Amino acid sequence: MEEENNEIMNGTVEIGKAESPVWLMKCPLVISKSWQSRASSSDPQPVAKVVLSLDPLRPDDSSAVEFTMEMNGSDMGPKSYSLNMFKDFVPMCIFSENQGKVAVEGKVEHKFDMKPHNENFEEYGRLCRERTNKSMIKNRQIQVIDNDRGVHMRPMPGLVGLGANAKDKKKTAPVKPVEMKRTRRDRGELEDIMFKLFEKKPNWALKQLVQETDQPAQFLKEILNELCVYNKRGTNQGTYELKPEYKKAVDNTGTD
Repeated sequence: MEEENNEIMNGTVEIGKAESPVWLMKCPLVISKSWQSRASSSDPQPVAKVVLSLDPLRPDDSSAVEFTMEMNGSDMGPKSYSLNMFKDFVPMCIFSENQGKVAVEGKVEHKFDMKPHNENFEEYGRLCRERTNKSMIKNRQIQVIDNDRGVHMRPMPGLVGLGANAKDKKKTAPVKPVEMKRTRRDRGELEDIMFKLFEKKPNWALKQLVQETDQPAQFLKEILNELCVYNKRGTNQGTYELKPEYKKAVDNTGTD
């Protein structure tokens, strides 16, 4: 056991003071900040003193023991605080860290809650209100930009259109008209219409034929795949024209 403790001491945690009794106190924020500022100064004066009061008529009564803390300094609000002591709490230890070395400073023996005396409640309440009001004040600063070319005010890439203008564009975007459902014609009747259209001109785009025939595009494609050739290249790219055998039939019909 002794070798294990020495290994811990030489390793990560110093436990030489692990069994030392320690008092743990919960204090108001204003006290904590004041003590932190005093700790960084070279003032040798103590920040506070604890006064223990005993009732000699009740020496065995734990409730007859009272702890009071009296503050030094003029920036801590109320000067006198009551310390409510608790003994019934979860066992705790205090740890510290200094230059990367962790140490156990002791075991918590008493736990205290610090609160102002009744006669100091009004002053403490005023202090809390002032602190709340200060936290609600927004410190806004005005900065003059030396570069008047607006280089620093240009939008970042990818952020264009994310502002109010984008919302306006969404609101004013035109509503697409609802397409009416087209009814299929008889297949033979539609083929006759197609032949007449190709008599007028040899090349047609699918969109043009849909408008001319008022037929569903998918149904029209089925007819076109049987009657026509789709031009993927050349000057008539993207259009349909009749297959050679149907061209001859159209030409003969026109001649007759």
